[in-house]
Amino acid sequence: KALLFSFCSELQICCRLLFRGAVNGQMKLFVSEGNPHCLKVLAALELTGVKCDVQYVNHEEKVVQFLNHPALPALLLPAGQQLFSANAICRLVLSDPEAVSMADIVLWGALHPILSDSSFTLGEHNSVKTWFDRVAAVHSCQSAVQKVLQGKGLQAMKSYMQRQPAPQNSQCRDAQPCNNNPAEERQHFVSEEECEAAALAWNKGLSSCPAPDRQHPILPQEGKRNVLVTSALPYVNNVPHLGNIIGCVLSADVFSRYGRLRGWNMLFVCGTDEYGTATENKAREEGLTPQQICDKYHAVHSSIYSWFQIDFDFFGRTTTEKQTEIAQNIFWRLHKHGYLVEDTVEQLRCENCQRFLADRFVEGTCPHCSYPEARGDQCDKCGRLINAVELRDPQCKVCRQTPVIRSSKHLFLDLPKLESQLEQWLEKSTSTGDWTTNAKQITHSWIRDGLKPRCITRDLHWGTPVPHPDFKEKVFYVWFDAPIGYLSITANYTSEWERWWKNPLQVELYNFMAKDNVPFHSVVFPCSLLGAQDNYTLVNHLVATEYLNYEDTKFSKSRGTGVFGDMAKDTGIPSDVWRFYLLYVRPEGQDSAFSWADMAMKNNSELLNNLGNFINRAGMFVTKFFEGCVPVMELQREDKELLAVVGWELQQYIQLMDKVKIRDALKHILNISRHGNQYIQVNQPWKKIKGEESERLRAGTVTGVAVNIACLLSVMLLPYMPLVSQIIRDQLNAPQSCVYTMLQGSGTFVCSLSAGHRIGTVSPLFQKLEAEQIEALKKRFGGHTPSTPAAAPAAAIKVAAVEGVDSEKAEQLVKAVAEQGDKVRALKAQKAEKDVIAAEVSKLLELKTQLALAEGKNLEPTSKKGKKK
Repeated sequence: KALLFSFCSELQICCRLLFRGAVNGQMKLFVSEGNPHCLKVLAALELTGVKCDVQYVNHEEKVVQFLNHPALPALLLPAGQQLFSANAICRLVLSDPEAVSMADIVLWGALHPILSDSSFTLGEHNSVKTWFDRVAAVHSCQSAVQKVLQGKGLQAMKSYMQRQPAPQNSQCRDAQPCNNNPAEERQHFVSEEECEAAALAWNKGLSSCPAPDRQHPILPQEGKRNVLVTSALPYVNNVPHLGNIIGCVLSADVFSRYGRLRGWNMLFVCGTDEYGTATENKAREEGLTPQQICDKYHAVHSSIYSWFQIDFDFFGRTTTEKQTEIAQNIFWRLHKHGYLVEDTVEQLRCENCQRFLADRFVEGTCPHCSYPEARGDQCDKCGRLINAVELRDPQCKVCRQTPVIRSSKHLFLDLPKLESQLEQWLEKSTSTGDWTTNAKQITHSWIRDGLKPRCITRDLHWGTPVPHPDFKEKVFYVWFDAPIGYLSITANYTSEWERWWKNPLQVELYNFMAKDNVPFHSVVFPCSLLGAQDNYTLVNHLVATEYLNYEDTKFSKSRGTGVFGDMAKDTGIPSDVWRFYLLYVRPEGQDSAFSWADMAMKNNSELLNNLGNFINRAGMFVTKFFEGCVPVMELQREDKELLAVVGWELQQYIQLMDKVKIRDALKHILNISRHGNQYIQVNQPWKKIKGEESERLRAGTVTGVAVNIACLLSVMLLPYMPLVSQIIRDQLNAPQSCVYTMLQGSGTFVCSLSAGHRIGTVSPLFQKLEAEQIEALKKRFGGHTPSTPAAAPAAAIKVAAVEGVDSEKAEQLVKAVAEQGDKVRALKAQKAEKDVIAAEVSKLLELKTQLALAEGKNLEPTSKKGKKK
């Protein structure tokens, strides 16, 4: 306790001088579930009775904007200051403790992950356990444990602890300040023992690890880790843009390639989602039949993914006999077990288009938050589910006419009846599997709001027929039908598909998607399979990305904004560079944006000057100084230290990739090449090769170690940049076993290119992206300027001109403009990223334009004023 008070003395002074009296104002505390640091803070609040607004956020949320890493708990004081040390927050609120002191609370919270474990023994120090139990019995501490751990005990901390960087050696304190970002700025310092262990592993060399036998059909195997990977089925009627590609197929491809390197038995399937209103409308637009549209765009999708080097084991489609067979079988099983109900529903029908409108072809004002562009199934702003008939001012997205309400009898999946089974399964899957934070949060919000029956039939022609005689004129609703496509696509791949899809004890299922697809994969599809009661394999790991935007706006094919898959290869930029940048900005924890300027910078700095420079120099030194043969290597302390650091980076890479932290793992590849460049620069082999024998030997060791690091990098790069990886290994003439040895098992850095190994011809890997080239591409994909303001479609402007003032809509838009204005001001006050602010400002301007239309004002183009300096 004395040490703890000493440690807190500075915090004590700061709190007293800067924040005296702050507890009397309104404070906001941000905490995260499973975070042990939040225990002491919540206990201190309850103990003192201090009033505070407590908000739960995910572990990766940056509450304190000026820090370059997430820091929780965080306390926002009334005057705007922020505290982000748990001890400092405790000191602030525990100004007059009674039964227990601030030191008791802080120490109890710090030791809780250890001393609350009943298997942990303290030997002769029983007094410590007695003290711990006394403090833990205080009501405020018990309440904090319940809030943070949600009754799950230490298991609740698993998710938080897995995201924490590995412990550092104590030398870190003497060398430089530590940074909490493990992948970028922090240096890993190694001990003597680590150096010797790294040298020992290095000297073992490559094992005789056989290459995985990837013979089709791939089927589950006894004694192996059998991993089934699916990527959300892309709609066939649209060309995928970069956001679609990174959100599902590219992320799934990287993980599948990595899994094969790890020796797992992997099957990666995907295909085009081809049924529904979207396909019918596209067929009408192009004057083709729905089947012709499917055939045309399935080929387009296949070509795009092939260029992006997406290595599916099978890429299928949903317009097959197997789809009809399996979907109808699941339907009849649900019907047999009483999980389907009939009801008459009101639907929106467009009389102009002469059809009932699918949810995504209706747009209007959200009845909950007044967002003016809510879809007929869900609002993108507040996330609430919507029935299309609840929308205010609905419009048909095809013709922009106002639809009418009509009644029709339909079949529903009885989700409330399945809710108990679903919750039991979710508890197990989310606690043992690697679900992304957003996937858990979105799923929890669905369950929290209570499940309602969901319609599974539609009044359409293009779809899987409903086999029930009373509904023979209808087809299955696409959200029910499409996920079954995973099963039917696998069935078209192998007649033994049930060994994957009815084998939950042997198969791990990973689903990759963007966040808007989460509810259908975490609630609706699992309920369909649970209700079918046929031992189906359910998702173990649900991996959802946030959204990727284009520059400061959204991708839009109609406006020519953004890069779509069929355009990428026309830019002259290699597919591996596209893959690298999309994965570098992969929206793992929050929305991110594609930026031409940033892409050029990452290409020129990370690929060209860092990674490419190191690999090229290492290979050229072998060619130039040692006649193309790897020289003899005699390791010194400095070399062993580098081996240990590189080995540590490799371990971090493996741990992150195992948890599907694809973007973060990539940073460790770049870290290794940075270490290698620094190693070469410090040792200067080009100078030492001209010196005495000892210096020439030193030049040989440095060159040999460097070229082996280059070989390791080629292996680590394979999931990200498969073609570049192969080129590096070809240039180094690397043995095939190097691809598998260093990633299988626990993963170790070994000498794969021993002395005497002859390498191939070395040449540069990357080209610089010039400013003129990037500016031209940015202009090319920046979209065209419409004759009317972009925020309001021409049809909407014509309607406004005819109808004049729409007071009801204007009133709604006034509220929406005010809310969006508050959001923009809050972001500016928090000094958020410029791209984030710009995107919200764009939304604000769009709302103002719509408001002007609703008020009957004329919209005249305004001249742009010069920006204030």
